[in-house]
Amino acid sequence: MSQSTLDDDELFGEAASEMREDVESSLAAARAALPDADAIWDVEADNTLGVLNSLRSALDVGDAEDHLRDAKKWYAVGKRAEAFEDADDLEEAIEEIEELMEQITAAHGKVSDLASTVPELRGALEEAAGDGDDEAEDEEE
Repeated sequence: MSQSTLDDDELFGEAASEMREDVESSLAAARAALPDADAIWDVEADNTLGVLNSLRSALDVGDAEDHLRDAKKWYAVGKRAEAFEDADDLEEAIEEIEELMEQITAAHGKVSDLASTVPELRGALEEAAGDGDDEAEDEEE
């Protein structure tokens, strides 16, 4: 084996190791950027809409999406280059974070829908209650 080939193999090994570290680092950053469990459970507000708005804010995935994208990008490059000896753990971690982010995003959407529906419902109930008051006054006269 020539010196050039040995150097290329060593460089490839180093690059593969660095690529794995990049994937692991991006996955750790994605996990850290996910909402805190207590933040979505312990919400303080004066009314239902305040609770929903606080919950909606707490369910924001923020930078986690970007970090997951970086992890997937480096994982795809490393896998295609056959740089990883065993990448099953990386693939499982990516899938786990993707599934969790899908759950969070779905919950965020539901809370957003509810946050826009509750004020409309309140207005409709107040209007209905007001109409009932008018009818009662008409009957008294």
